[in-house]
Amino acid sequence: MHIPDSIYMVGIGGIGMSALAQYLDHTGHTVSGSDREESPAVTILVQKGIQVVVGHEQCFIPADTELLIYSDAVPESNIERVRAKEMGIPEMSYFEALGEVTSGARTVAVSGTHGKTTTTGMLAKILQYAEKEPTAIVGSIVRDFGSNFLAGKEDLFIVEACEYRDHILKLSPEILVITNIELDHTDYFPDLEALQTTFRKAVARVPARGIIITNPYDPTIAAVLSDAAAPILDYTTQTVPALRQIGEFNAQNARAAKCAARALFPHLQESYTDRALIDFKGSWRRFEYKGETPSGAMVYDDYAHHPTAIAKTIEAAREKFPDKKIVVAFHPHLYSRTRSLLQDFGRSLATADESIIAPIYAAREVHDPSVTNESVAETARRYGGVAQALDSFDVIRDKLLEYDDRHLIITMGAGDIYKVAEQIAD
Repeated sequence: MHIPDSIYMVGIGGIGMSALAQYLDHTGHTVSGSDREESPAVTILVQKGIQVVVGHEQCFIPADTELLIYSDAVPESNIERVRAKEMGIPEMSYFEALGEVTSGARTVAVSGTHGKTTTTGMLAKILQYAEKEPTAIVGSIVRDFGSNFLAGKEDLFIVEACEYRDHILKLSPEILVITNIELDHTDYFPDLEALQTTFRKAVARVPARGIIITNPYDPTIAAVLSDAAAPILDYTTQTVPALRQIGEFNAQNARAAKCAARALFPHLQESYTDRALIDFKGSWRRFEYKGETPSGAMVYDDYAHHPTAIAKTIEAAREKFPDKKIVVAFHPHLYSRTRSLLQDFGRSLATADESIIAPIYAAREVHDPSVTNESVAETARRYGGVAQALDSFDVIRDKLLEYDDRHLIITMGAGDIYKVAEQIAD
């Protein structure tokens, strides 16, 4: 389907949706939309002159709208999606639209359970530095670009791809990056094998002239490569310079980005790739320094919402700041994920000196009383951690303000716990 001129986007403030909105606006389409709340992404859209209505209680679809694009977080029962059907306006999901706009271009899709956003941002930064003019759609606001969108050539796309609900299969990449594979999105994937099936299909879709970039010696990944027609490059063989970003996991992200850049442009000099990686400033909510509390505790914010990411972030923070006591304020994301991975969450949070657990962020799910923030805290305590459940952001904020300069506070999770970090930091 061709993308028409006049587009309305429901959930336009979503991190992928807002980047796509900027791309469509940049390429001459008339774009407007709605979102349930204000956010940094909405602020960027408004600053760029894109009209955004906050609230999903009424319908604001312009009469001349030719296509409605919806976020996957927006249900069919949404008042604007219902009205669009009544108006005869065709609709597409975010990933269907992303697949459509990238279909004729050289596309690099960056996938995997962890590290997608940082790897996508690093790759876009390398190619921008090398004057290759990539267009990038990133899953966070990259500080180097001041946005989650980088405007470039229409025949070269760097996009973040998500495996949830098989969204990755809507894309047709020439180069597929798989950073790693670990069970997640347990409301859709019942087990690791189901998740691997989706990745196996994604691998098989890469044409023989394309390239798959991954760690083929990881047994979980090796199991999805059997149907590959494209050659496979091992990103772990790349050398990378010292980065601003903490942790070995970010060094692995940099290796994947460097490998992808050199696969796209084989004559790219390492001096270009490495200088871009050294300069890369990072992304919003990726171990982002927010400031200090009035009592001198350092405050960072991180998007980690999976047990592995939590453990690795705590480990890297401890390496970077060995003299600090690590306090994590964690906002669990989804009842399904929390319930399925409860033991792993407990083990990971127990590695902090103290952890404070906020009420579970339901997002797209209905309330499930079988798992709570107290379940998470109790599990962490069972693994030797010091953990408590607190039932509001206000109470968590007041608690965090008690810590002094001996402490490093990390607000953590995929919900809006970052607002607490902003409230307590100078």
